[in-house]
Amino acid sequence: MSKRLWFLFAAVMAVPVVLHGQTPTAPPANPITASEKGLYGYVSNAVIGAAQKMPEENYSFKPVPEVRSFGQLVGHEAEENYFFCSLATGAENPGKGIEKTKTSKADLVAALKDAVAYCNTAFEGMTDAKGAQMTKFMNFDIAKITLLSLNTAHTDEHYGNMVTYLRIKGIVPPTSENPPAQAPK
Repeated sequence: MSKRLWFLFAAVMAVPVVLHGQTPTAPPANPITASEKGLYGYVSNAVIGAAQKMPEENYSFKPVPEVRSFGQLVGHEAEENYFFCSLATGAENPGKGIEKTKTSKADLVAALKDAVAYCNTAFEGMTDAKGAQMTKFMNFDIAKITLLSLNTAHTDEHYGNMVTYLRIKGIVPPTSENPPAQAPK
């Protein structure tokens, strides 16, 4: 058995042992919203961390001419956070044009942080009941919480792009800096 398969087998077998020792806690009042908010917090912090780690001189970097530059990715992420979260809340989108108008690292990181804060506010006002309300998105009827979930997925997708750009430049991405602690042997 290869080391990788052995490690995977050991990890899967350890999960029930670890979970058995945990004390059950009461679910939050809005478990679906809380779960979405937690995942969004992790992913959005990774994107902000990537934006902060890339040096200003590499914000114009494109691995190939056909793709966005690193700075354009940051601007696109900020814009799309505003887009999805404003749709989920029914508010007017306050973050249009960031990708095309902001070019400096400082401006783009600030715009991204502001967009994440805007989405965090959307999560603060969301409940599972509000999240279950239906709305239109691209001619589909979907639940409002799904818009927030789509935003998280979109953010994660572009974090993957950012990781590639960082790695090409020899920079360790935020989520690889402090890997989870290994289980005791």
